[in-house]
Amino acid sequence: MAGHSHWAGIKHKKALVDSKKGKLWSKLSKAIIVAAKIGGRDPDTNNRLRTAVADARAVSMPKDNIERAIKKGTGELDGGNFDEVIYEGYGPGGVAIMCDIMTDNRNRTASEIRKLFEVQGGKLGGSNCVAYLFERKGLFLFRAAQASEEKLMEVALEAGAEDVRRDGDRFAVLCDPDVYPRVAEALQAAGLEPETKQVTRLPTNTVDLDVDTARKVLKLMESLDDHDDVQNVSANFNIPDEAMAELAQG
Repeated sequence: MAGHSHWAGIKHKKALVDSKKGKLWSKLSKAIIVAAKIGGRDPDTNNRLRTAVADARAVSMPKDNIERAIKKGTGELDGGNFDEVIYEGYGPGGVAIMCDIMTDNRNRTASEIRKLFEVQGGKLGGSNCVAYLFERKGLFLFRAAQASEEKLMEVALEAGAEDVRRDGDRFAVLCDPDVYPRVAEALQAAGLEPETKQVTRLPTNTVDLDVDTARKVLKLMESLDDHDDVQNVSANFNIPDEAMAELAQG
């Protein structure tokens, strides 16, 4: 499995569990709040809000929850005082990690994220220590066995996507974040439902991990992703197929 979208693929099963626990709704509410706070309540003129609302609907978040989050963002209701922060650091094996954060208490969150890194054998770094290793992209992943590469290319590229590539047992559709809503809508209209979709940070190069290091890195990634204030976690690791097979055996 190629490393450029490796974590996005691994995270898919976890996201299904999170949605059942309500954790995903909480994170998506924050995304809607911040999007509305920055760009206003109209999804037609606020691409970021349009994306956040679409993501919320995709996991069956009730309409009332979405509207309440929008009102918090616009100041019509209390509870919209969230700031965006990016934390960067290193995991086991020198893996570069970036965390997109939304928090109402920077000091508390910084302390908790630093501790998560340290407990799992990593280290929180300074601003821009690893950012240069990533590009922000819209990403859609499809199971290769359930999607036609030709159809994906036809629909996605016409909608403005940059690339459609084979990524292990999946096809990855990549696009600029600005056209992400348009590509998402075009894929949906064509009946092409991705296994997972998100605006994320993809690494420009990757670090291959052995089984022991991979196990430690995945534990850190899951710990970070479980934190209520972490919206997205990106890393530049790749786990070779042999190591993945061994990890799958437990």
